[in-house]
Amino acid sequence: MLRGIGYTLGAVLLLLLLQASALSQVPPANDPAKSLHALFAEDWDYRMEQHPTWASGLGDRRWNHRWSDIGLDAIFKRHDHDITTLAKLTKIDRGALTPADQLNYDLFKKDYEDDVQGFQYRWYLLPLNQLGGVHTVNQLVNVLRFQTLKDYDDWIARLRALPTLVDQTIALLRLGLKKGIIHPQIVLQRVPAQIDHHIVGDPKASPLYTPFTKFSSSITPTDRASLTQAAEDAIATAVVPAYRKLKFFIVNDYLPAAPDRVGIWQFPSGAAMYAHATRTNTSTDLAPQRIHEIGLEEVKRIRREMQAIIDKLGFKGSFAEFAKFLRNDAKFYFTSENELLEAYRALSRRIDPLLVKVFRVLPRMPYGIEPVPANIAPDSPVGRYRGPAADGSRAGIFSINTFKPEIRPKYEMMALSLHKGVPGHHLQIALAMEQQGIPNFRRYGGYTAFIEGWGLYAESLGDETGLYDDPYSKFGQLMYEIWRASRLVVDTGMHHLRWDRQKAIDFMAENTVKQELEVAAEIDRYIVWPGQALAYKIGQLKISELRAKAQQTLGDKFDIRDFHDELLRDGAMPLDRLETKINSWLAKHQQAETQK
Repeated sequence: MLRGIGYTLGAVLLLLLLQASALSQVPPANDPAKSLHALFAEDWDYRMEQHPTWASGLGDRRWNHRWSDIGLDAIFKRHDHDITTLAKLTKIDRGALTPADQLNYDLFKKDYEDDVQGFQYRWYLLPLNQLGGVHTVNQLVNVLRFQTLKDYDDWIARLRALPTLVDQTIALLRLGLKKGIIHPQIVLQRVPAQIDHHIVGDPKASPLYTPFTKFSSSITPTDRASLTQAAEDAIATAVVPAYRKLKFFIVNDYLPAAPDRVGIWQFPSGAAMYAHATRTNTSTDLAPQRIHEIGLEEVKRIRREMQAIIDKLGFKGSFAEFAKFLRNDAKFYFTSENELLEAYRALSRRIDPLLVKVFRVLPRMPYGIEPVPANIAPDSPVGRYRGPAADGSRAGIFSINTFKPEIRPKYEMMALSLHKGVPGHHLQIALAMEQQGIPNFRRYGGYTAFIEGWGLYAESLGDETGLYDDPYSKFGQLMYEIWRASRLVVDTGMHHLRWDRQKAIDFMAENTVKQELEVAAEIDRYIVWPGQALAYKIGQLKISELRAKAQQTLGDKFDIRDFHDELLRDGAMPLDRLETKINSWLAKHQQAETQK
């Protein structure tokens, strides 16, 4: 197993030996396509078994009683499996496949190569932060179906198994502490209060008890009594002691050892680690420094557009003064969480009928709007999206952060709705899941730059659908765009150029009109998810570039609905593959025109 810091000569030799061994065990295939899809199916089942909460979210209930095994042995066995799977793939004759299967082959290969190459950076030593980990597993409750007796029994089994997951988390954190792979204190200091939500005197007050507060009609009164008692016992004897243990470790051992500075440049091989995160999240070869420069260029461009709206509104002060006006005028904010939530739901009803203006194909699966869980809301971004279950048992969910409604401005609601709901994440992800001609790893997986790039691009479609019908909502869309452009600057600033946290906060506060609490929460998100924030703007720039090329190439034959359908119909893909696909589509159009 490759347990070293990096790929030393010995590790490389071991890699080659493992590949050779795997190749020798794979019999020659008479039908490359059948071998390829058999490998896809075998690997998908393996992934579902190894990641049972992901499987649960997709509606695959075979492992609903289990958590992922995040013990070191299991982690390294999965890595060995990845190496072996790559070896099996290379045994298949790519040249004998159809173009569609060659694309499947290439994408599968890229996914595994990225995982194998990234393993050396030991991201697994960071299993917990203020946005997620073993202390936020209660979010799974909102994903699961609770209808049968087995559904409830499975959840109780997970409750009883939680101490093992906590122990494995602590073991990884402890090793990360020794290896110098640990998040900074400024973000970790929020975790103890989050854990406190689980340390309850009454088991019924636990967020993990929620499934037992309302039963399916199929559960008899006798079974209800039995299940509630079992759940209370599991929470009291297993869950609460496990979380007490976790909090003790975090407060007494982990937090005191965490660094004051931010940025993964200070990790072992930190520069290489960030470069890898940059490549995988953007699916490009753009260097961090170039991404930083693109961010600065985009911030300047968008600021000019924002200033034009300020001038149109007749506001005479500076940008900073206008930002202060937007942050402080009560007319831009709600007074209650419920009022905020209902306003978002009303917006969704306004958007839905207008989609036919820019799309021919729409997903069958609906989506709903719910609040972000209270135990993580103070440290969460303004909105989240969770895809629907693959079996159709659960709709997609657009989660709204209703914490402190007095800092959630009305003028940003339309842009956020377009991004997280439709035509953004829900439309794109649900359509991908409904594709029947692509393998599961493409239907239910994805590439961050495509997915988030599409979400940001979708915000701009409010212009074509007439949804930005007042200057403030249009300003809100530009504010969201400059926010994503600022991410290119602050993410590379902290992780590549060694900015401190305050410098990142100041840059974003100066160039957006977001509230200070939101800006700080966003910066802390970028601290613990290095490179992820780069995907949005890089992806959107590529999609916009491809649209402009299509408009120029097709002229009056260009139809935005055809472009969108072509862009989305094969699911998410890396940006270079997306460009190849759109170029091929344009070439076919041109060829058809010349043959008329």
